[in-house]
Amino acid sequence: MKELYQELIHINQMADDSRKEDKAKAFFNTLNQMPIPDHFNWAGQIFEDFHVKEYPDKTALIWHDIHTGDIRSFTYLALMQKANQLVNFLTKNGVGHKQNMYMMAPVVPEMWFAGLACIKAGIVAVPTATTMTSREMEYRFETYPPDVVLADEASAEFIDQAAEQTGIHPKIKLVLGTREGWTGFDEIFRQSTEAAAAPTRSDDILFCFFTSGTTGLPKRVGHTAVSYPLGHLSTSVIIGVRPDDIHHNLSAPGWAKWSWSSFFVPFNVGATVTAFSFAALDPGQYLKALETHHVTTFCAPPTAWRMFVNSDLSAVRLAGLRQSVSAGEPLNPDVINRWEKYTGTRIRDFYGQTESTAMIGNPPWMVDKMRSGSFGIPSSMYDVALADDEGNEITTPDTVGHIVVKLNRWRGIGLFSEYIGNPEKMSSVFVDHFYYTGDRASFDADGYWWFVGRADDVIKSSDFRIGPFEVESALIEHPAVAEAAVVGAPDPQRYQLVKAYVILNSGIEGNRELALELFKHTTNILAKFKIPRIIEFVTEVPKTISGKIRRIELREMTASKSDPAGSGHFKEYFYWDFPELSSKNRK
Repeated sequence: MKELYQELIHINQMADDSRKEDKAKAFFNTLNQMPIPDHFNWAGQIFEDFHVKEYPDKTALIWHDIHTGDIRSFTYLALMQKANQLVNFLTKNGVGHKQNMYMMAPVVPEMWFAGLACIKAGIVAVPTATTMTSREMEYRFETYPPDVVLADEASAEFIDQAAEQTGIHPKIKLVLGTREGWTGFDEIFRQSTEAAAAPTRSDDILFCFFTSGTTGLPKRVGHTAVSYPLGHLSTSVIIGVRPDDIHHNLSAPGWAKWSWSSFFVPFNVGATVTAFSFAALDPGQYLKALETHHVTTFCAPPTAWRMFVNSDLSAVRLAGLRQSVSAGEPLNPDVINRWEKYTGTRIRDFYGQTESTAMIGNPPWMVDKMRSGSFGIPSSMYDVALADDEGNEITTPDTVGHIVVKLNRWRGIGLFSEYIGNPEKMSSVFVDHFYYTGDRASFDADGYWWFVGRADDVIKSSDFRIGPFEVESALIEHPAVAEAAVVGAPDPQRYQLVKAYVILNSGIEGNRELALELFKHTTNILAKFKIPRIIEFVTEVPKTISGKIRRIELREMTASKSDPAGSGHFKEYFYWDFPELSSKNRK
């Protein structure tokens, strides 16, 4: 397996883009056809036996607290040693292969220690966003009881509340700081800095991501010892990171994107990754941090790119920046042009899911051939196609269809293994010889792909996916609410905002006071990124004959600002218009 990673590094270092494109296609064609070994431990075989052995003193991670100015850095050897100490601590306390660890902390070096330790010990990593509420933690604990939890002090409080409510208690609770009943993370440093790698099978589930869907509560996306570590070779190629790069990704550890671009992409090739801790994104400060650390490859979501280009770009000098990439939804030309004017790099868009690695994108050799609004071409790791509503493959250009991954010729290595414990969901996305991504797109006569939107009702706001069911369920818990229908409202900054159409119980009037009450109510139940930003009180919403909400019609009405009830009397309230709320504006 080491040879694969060496070949990838060679491809990314090639100067001739036309040769690089051909070599990448040949590389993935070989990868798609080769037998996968029965056992694979990326932390032991690639990170340790390849990178640590060859350049132990090379910087692997630079962490910078933007507010305090604190900086910590770790070599490849030091990072592995910290991970080994955690492995030994867990082993000593009876936790190992096939058990799980919830990781709920902000951007801190310990998240990299833990990520490596989980892979090496064969422990299932369960990344958990620090924006979770205790209610959301309760659902996760009941669905997938934790063996170990690692948290910062603030998150530890929510975890204790969830444990108390569910009666489910982890065997080990590690806290970054101090908290009664928890073990301080520093305790691991009493352990040996050497540890054996677990004999993980290639098909062992090693990563579990909770992700929102159209109906029901979040699903558990299971990735294996191969699908993420090996699958992210596609992401490494599309971003184009080399061993001499200083890479940065703007993402928090609780999300799949952090695993993509803050972990596997740089560590697959032996590059240096940077991590910035901040309370609220200040574009000026953030860009200064990029300058300070001479970042050469930079990945950020569309919302952040818009903030960056609207800041004073002339105040920073990013002379060493080589690659700029984005994912989430297409950026408009003005953002791309302004960034290129000041940095000399064009922002390249790419596409993937929690269920996959990078599937479609504009790799480095496309930089001078990109088309405005297109999210690129399919990666050769995946057999990507379009299907119509009847399940037939679409071969005609400029025809909108479902983005699918074909499985009859080969199965893309980066594709997830299963929705854990949810065969019904599996059968709905794996149909015949297709995996349905849930997104729709088209391609033109030259093979460029164009994103259209979600095929289902999942809302994409900033870099988040939000299931309408979760928001509706939270609203209906309020005694004044009889029914709620949630859709995405178009927004130039966040792509979509969560909008709730609320039908009240008889005799209750929708007004500003009630809207404020509902905003506060959802804030106590949902993570902040899920709460409605717009509430409209209505008397009815469009439904099918069987009583199901016609969200497609509701979305069209939302986009055209029509009144679903047809009364012409809007009672619409916006979160940012309420100074009583902690967030006084839409930021």
